[in-house]
Amino acid sequence: MQNNPPAKTISLETSVGSSSKPSSALVEYATAPDSGVKEAARSVAVRAVQYDSRLKDLDTKLRESLSNFRAIEGTVKDALVELNKTQQRADIVLETETPRLREELEKSLVMLQDLSYRLPRIRSRVANIQHAYDSGRMKAQQLVHDLMWLNTDFHERWRLIIFTSSAPVSWRWKLIMRLLFSVTVVTVLWIIWAAIGGAYRAHRQRLLWGERLMS
Repeated sequence: MQNNPPAKTISLETSVGSSSKPSSALVEYATAPDSGVKEAARSVAVRAVQYDSRLKDLDTKLRESLSNFRAIEGTVKDALVELNKTQQRADIVLETETPRLREELEKSLVMLQDLSYRLPRIRSRVANIQHAYDSGRMKAQQLVHDLMWLNTDFHERWRLIIFTSSAPVSWRWKLIMRLLFSVTVVTVLWIIWAAIGGAYRAHRQRLLWGERLMS
């Protein structure tokens, strides 16, 4: 842009020295290139401004991207540090806790095997204890029932044996008692019948003790 005016002067001087045209042609020749140079300079200036604004925008974006990259880098570094610490802790735990856990697991397996061997015996013993408890409870209930039966009055026991089936005696004893009762009832009825028959016959024959005593 700064070298164009001298070139214009040289061209004007050369044209003036070598040509003999009128002054109007010189003026037209001098003014026409000057306007083109101004337009070119203006377009170059506009482009320069545009490039400068683009460069500023690009610089701003680059600065933002750089700050974001630095933040991401710091976050990644922190994450790597924490990851390394976690890895170290995991290594320490594996070195210290794994043998202990393996030992406890082996002990647990041994205890489980022992329990699997003992559980059937314990189950059978518990079943025997339950059976003994049930039989003892039944015997105790039977004993209480027998004691209550023994404490019952004789007449009540006699009535329960003969007229009911809930008496705690054998069927033979029940049969004997019922036979005796039947024989007793028949005997008593027969005596009553004989007494009534004798009284009736005495009344018919007029054998009254009072009349004989009077006579």
